[in-house]
Amino acid sequence: MAIEDHPQRYAMANELHARPFPTVRAPARAAYLALKPAENAAGRDRDADRAHLIDLLDRYGAKHPAPGDTHYFGDIGKHRLKWESHTEFVTFTIFGDGVAERPFDAETFRLFPEDWLAAAPGLRLTSALIRIEETPTDEAITEKLGAWFVPESLAVSKVLDDQLIVAGDFRIDPTGHMRFAVFARPDTGARRTGRVIQRLCEIETYKAMSMLGLFMCREMGGRLNGIETRLTQLVADMTGPISKPEETLHALLGISAELETIVAQSSFRFGATGAYETIVNQRIEVLREERFGGRQTFAEFMTRRFDPAMRTVKSTEARLQAMSDRALRAGDLLRTQVDVARSAQNQNLLESMDKRSDLQLRLQRTVEGLSVVAISYYALNLVIYMAAPLAEEAGVSRTWLGAVAAPVVVLGVWYLVRRIRRSVES
Repeated sequence: MAIEDHPQRYAMANELHARPFPTVRAPARAAYLALKPAENAAGRDRDADRAHLIDLLDRYGAKHPAPGDTHYFGDIGKHRLKWESHTEFVTFTIFGDGVAERPFDAETFRLFPEDWLAAAPGLRLTSALIRIEETPTDEAITEKLGAWFVPESLAVSKVLDDQLIVAGDFRIDPTGHMRFAVFARPDTGARRTGRVIQRLCEIETYKAMSMLGLFMCREMGGRLNGIETRLTQLVADMTGPISKPEETLHALLGISAELETIVAQSSFRFGATGAYETIVNQRIEVLREERFGGRQTFAEFMTRRFDPAMRTVKSTEARLQAMSDRALRAGDLLRTQVDVARSAQNQNLLESMDKRSDLQLRLQRTVEGLSVVAISYYALNLVIYMAAPLAEEAGVSRTWLGAVAAPVVVLGVWYLVRRIRRSVES
C-alpha cells in the first residue's frame, strides 16, 4: 500500500501476542521461580537477567531468545521453559510431563541447577511447586487436599465452568516452596490448563510484590508517628503568640523536607502496590470461581488475608499525604501570623511617625514665633538707626520712634515669615 506505517505499528500489534500461555496436559508438574533484586529492581541490569537465562539454556543446548526479548518459551531437554522479564522481577517456569510419586517432591525444583541458582542476579521473591492431575472423585480430592495442605488456610475452587479444580494454602512448605494443586477434567484442553497454571503463578507473584508495600509501611510507621507528634505540637504552639517565628519556621521546614523525602522514596512502591493488587484481583476474577466442598475460595482467602494488608498500605499513603497537606497549611498559617504581626508593627510605627510629625510641627511653629521676635528685634534696631537723624530734627525721641516703629516692624516680619512658610508648603 502507498500509505506509510507507523514505525511501531507491528511492534504494538505483536505485543498483545508476545506471551502466549503454556500448553499443559495432565498429569504434569511445574516448578516456578521469581527473582527480584533487593534494591532498585526497576533499574536493574537487564543484560544480567538475559545472561542468567542464556546460562540455563546453554546447559541444555537450547536456542537463545532474540536480543531485547522480554519473554521466552522453548524446550530444555525433556522439559519446557517459560521465562518472562517484568518491571521489577523475572520469572522462570519449568514444565514436565507426569507427576512425582511423592506429591510436591522437592526434586522437581532441582530442574533448576544449584550452582545456577547461586549465581542468580537477584533474590528469590517466591517459588512454587505445582502438581497437575486428572480429576479423581470429589472424595479423593478432599482426602488429598487434607494430606497436602494446611486446612486452616486452604483455598479451593472450581474454575472455568468446573473444568478444573485449583487448590493452595499460600504457605511455604519445609522445602521452601509454595504448593498448588490443579485437577483437570479429562476433556480439558491443554491450553486451558496452562492458562490456569499461569494465573496461579501470577496470583502468587503479584501477591508477594504487593506485600512489599505493607512491610515498607510498617518500617515507616514509627518515623511517621514521630513526625506527626512534632507537627501537632508545632501547630498547637501556633494557636497563641509566637515568640520566635524564625525557630518555628525552621522546625516546620525540617518537617516538610522530611515528609517530602518520604513521599519521594515511597511513591513508586505505593503506585506499584496498587497496580499489583489490581492484577491479583483481576487474575482471580478471570478464574470464575465456584465453591468446592464448602471450602473458602481464592477470592475469599484474599478478602480475609490480603485485602487488610492492602488497606493498610492505602491508609498509610493517605496518612502521608494528609501530613504533607497539614505541613503546607501550617506553613500558610505561620506566614499569616507573621504578616499580621508585621502589620501591627507597621501600624505602631506609623502612629509613632505621626506623633513625631506633630511634635516637629509644633516645634517648627515655636521656632517660627521665636524667629519672628529675633528678626523683628534686629529689624527694629536697623529702622531706629536709619530713622534716628530724621526723628531728632523733627523733635521725636528715640524712645517714641521705637514705640511707633515696633508694631509695624513686627507685623511686617510676621507677614514675611508666614508667606515664606506657605510658599515652602505648597
